[in-house]
Amino acid sequence: MKNLSLVIISIMLCFAISCKENKKEAETESEMNMEEMAPEQTNETKEVVVKMEPKSDSNVSGNVFFKEANGLVTVTMVVNGLTEGTHAIHIHEKADCSAADGTSSGGHWNPTAQPHGKWGSPEGYHKGDIGNMEVGADGKGTMTMSTNEWCIDCGDPNKDVLGKAIIMHDGTDDFVTQPTGNAGGRVSCGGIIQ
Repeated sequence: MKNLSLVIISIMLCFAISCKENKKEAETESEMNMEEMAPEQTNETKEVVVKMEPKSDSNVSGNVFFKEANGLVTVTMVVNGLTEGTHAIHIHEKADCSAADGTSSGGHWNPTAQPHGKWGSPEGYHKGDIGNMEVGADGKGTMTMSTNEWCIDCGDPNKDVLGKAIIMHDGTDDFVTQPTGNAGGRVSCGGIIQ
């Protein structure tokens, strides 16, 4: 009788271990199937560097860095050769800086047909109305902003900055005068291209 009890206990123990192993295998297989079915998530980062070139007989040059990550585009501008004070920055329609005065880049980039204004204004603003940058006595200026209203090479005509130009103006954007903000001449231009 004692031997029979040991045999029964051994069989039950083997059965329990076997069931546990089968459950683990099923869970592992289920996890693998879920991973195969899950959509691929990409955390792709896109970057474009724009070289600014002098226009309108100025000495204004520099670089603009566009970086897109997780649906947010950050632009960082570093320029030199400007006069001390406040200078407007806009994105213009075309990546064409061939004209001596930068006018070949067209007007402000405004794909949503809004009035000119300060970025984020409830009254409206162009997608290219970046704003103003302060420049010190040394002629150098830097500016950084981030937005989810732009993208890099996404193909959306209302968001894609590729194929446009960055323009540095001689004057200050007043955020009122239509359609330019009375920002003055174009003293530097850079095409946003890859």
